[in-house]
Amino acid sequence: MKVLKFGGTSVGSPEIIKQVIKIVKPATLKEKVVVVVSAFGGVTDQLIAISRQAAEGDATYKELYKAIEHRHIDAIKELVHARKQSGLLADIKYLFNELDDILHGVYLVRELSPKMQDFILSFGERLSARIISEAFKEQDVNTEFADARNFIRTNRIFGNADVDFEVTNKQIVEYFKNTDITLQIVPGFVASTDQGETSTLGRGGSDYTASILAAALNADLLEIWTDVNGMMTSDPKKVKKAFTIPEISYEEAMEISYFGAKVIYPPSIQPAYNKRIPIAVKNTYDPEGADTLINTNAPDGKRPIRGISSMKDVSLITLFGSGMIGVTGTAKRLFNCLADAKINVIMISQASSEHSITIAVKELEAYAAAKLIREEFEEEIAASRIEDVKVENGLSVVAVVGKNMKNTPGISGKLFSSLGKNGINVLTIAQGASELNISFVINRSDESKALNVIHEAFFLSDTKVLNIFVAGATGLIGTTLVKQIKAHSEWLKSNNAIDVKLAGLINTKKMLISEEGIDLDNYKEILGSSDSDADLPKFVEEMKKANLPNSVFVDATASADVSEQYAKVLNSSISIVTPNKLACSGSMEYYKELKELSHKRGAKFLFETNVGAGLPVIGTLNDLVHSGDKILKIEAILSGTLNFIFNTVSSERKMSDVVVEARENGFTEPDPRIDLSGSDVARKILILSRELGYDMNIDEVEMKPFIPEKYFEADSVEQFLKNLEEFDGIFEADRSKLDAKEQKYRVIAKLENGKASISLNTYDKGDSFYAAAGSDNIILYTTERYLEQPLMIKGPGAGAEVTAAGVFADIIRVVA
Repeated sequence: MKVLKFGGTSVGSPEIIKQVIKIVKPATLKEKVVVVVSAFGGVTDQLIAISRQAAEGDATYKELYKAIEHRHIDAIKELVHARKQSGLLADIKYLFNELDDILHGVYLVRELSPKMQDFILSFGERLSARIISEAFKEQDVNTEFADARNFIRTNRIFGNADVDFEVTNKQIVEYFKNTDITLQIVPGFVASTDQGETSTLGRGGSDYTASILAAALNADLLEIWTDVNGMMTSDPKKVKKAFTIPEISYEEAMEISYFGAKVIYPPSIQPAYNKRIPIAVKNTYDPEGADTLINTNAPDGKRPIRGISSMKDVSLITLFGSGMIGVTGTAKRLFNCLADAKINVIMISQASSEHSITIAVKELEAYAAAKLIREEFEEEIAASRIEDVKVENGLSVVAVVGKNMKNTPGISGKLFSSLGKNGINVLTIAQGASELNISFVINRSDESKALNVIHEAFFLSDTKVLNIFVAGATGLIGTTLVKQIKAHSEWLKSNNAIDVKLAGLINTKKMLISEEGIDLDNYKEILGSSDSDADLPKFVEEMKKANLPNSVFVDATASADVSEQYAKVLNSSISIVTPNKLACSGSMEYYKELKELSHKRGAKFLFETNVGAGLPVIGTLNDLVHSGDKILKIEAILSGTLNFIFNTVSSERKMSDVVVEARENGFTEPDPRIDLSGSDVARKILILSRELGYDMNIDEVEMKPFIPEKYFEADSVEQFLKNLEEFDGIFEADRSKLDAKEQKYRVIAKLENGKASISLNTYDKGDSFYAAAGSDNIILYTTERYLEQPLMIKGPGAGAEVTAAGVFADIIRVVA
């Protein structure tokens, strides 16, 4: 024998009921089948609503009552042939007349007892089962309506009655033994007392009915049909990459369901679990799709955890004080006062010092719970032996479940490390000795992010998603970066298991954030058509609110306004990657603040391209220092722009023309005066000085500009370029003399003994700096290890391609 249960979403319309018939009918050709059905989708909530309206004297309950009646009558007309409708319509009309009389009575006396509420709610399942039974007969299936009140017996605790299993099991066996009917349609949720009163089994009652029947009848299988493909590794509405768990143990299924997974209600598993009857969870809308089998011998598999679930709208209540230490009975008093008020404790955490006990309860019950605890410990609070009860609202519980965690070291470390890296603060933790479940409480706003972070860490460890938000995405560096990401995205997925998703864009006109990702092929057009005008502070706030895992803010601008937002970004545990030098070369206080926030929030602050474009200048410096080497001196060509100019200017090519060419090629800053004045080089050597631990500001960098100050006095870049034409002859005269001596100009940045300087130097042929071709940068590190021959880093130091490549590399380092 097989028992199948179909929930409200599986019997929500005539169309889906026809699908139920298609699923069940083939099984009836092989064996006897029992089908348990819920009320039509949403009807139970409607019955609760009209009963309360009637009890409050609100006559408008009749409108909703009529809507419920019409819905069921319409279903009959859709499911049963006109010639066979009369008898069924008469039965259904009789039930609705009975319901109408009861509601009218409630309306008159303005009272709704739990007993009366149960009776009213029972109509949902009774109507549904009666109609579905006739719909099966319409399809030539030997079917009978079997009222669960005839064989499931309970006590008189209305609203959530306890089953008398001794009587119930005996009556179920007797009832089904004496019938030759192939298919029995049973209303779930409903039962009766030994006095013949209608009772209900509480939340998840239809699942419970099915499990009770399966256990009593020793069924071969219990099938729970719902609207999802079995039990998932997490809530698919919150974790897009969640997938079906093929097999799971009873214990794991109950733990996952208790903490929010709504596929099956934990107590409903118990009767089937006691008899070790396998439970299959299937999708009515996708019968051939993936499903989950709950049984005793579920394989451990390769993963240490089986699933992740969560429960929102939770509050933490903490009782603490020195008067609790060593005092027996404190916990007993705490839990007794809550149990007497029927307040369920979701989670418990107690310090080993006995100084505090923290419990999690539903937020709706938090106020009442706190009041009860204050009353219970009134004397201790008045005497200051116990502090006033602390209540924290707006929280969620997340549970990580898996029986294989017990045999796998490092689970907790991996779990909380992944949360910490994404800036998710854990308020309290609970773990049983069985290690089947690790539960913790976080802010409700972090719930979705936490689920995705954990799911990625344990189920998708082969693929890490990077959510990047780009400021200046339509500029030269930003455009080049997106082009590189597009070109290498598939390679990164297949070789590095990294999925880079463009989650947000902003330029000077428009902004856009999409948690689903923005198409790399058409991102400029998509941004241009956005309804949101550019608003940088708002963009940062929306990026924070999106709260996506592995978020990275990429500043591809040279804007001070953007760099001023870095502290807010890092404080939200969002990593920053930037070629913009303004933050790291601005005030020393801001630089330190950003570094401290990065460390405190676990967010990376990467700015390798600040100094050498795509060259590993800062990374190499930090590696030397962290490995114990001491930097004695740095000498470097740090401007690919200036090097390009010095290597390109000739007797045939004037400096002013070469500067224009460098600007058009993206070698210079948007304003080339920053390069030609030496300011850009000064910022770079300043950043290296700070990375070595020197407290230094830009005005402490000694600079000797090679172009006289008067040429920089211009209201615009165009005016400056025009002024520069006057300098062409002067520079060429000096350059030609060097050329005759086989010498070259180089602007050299130097850091030695805590002092930074920039100067225009000349170098003979054969010198390392002389050989710097094109836009090359050359950095020489003289250290205790590299004393005789400095460590050299050489390569292109300017251009959109190499800079974007350096930014791209930093982005990947966020999850590397």
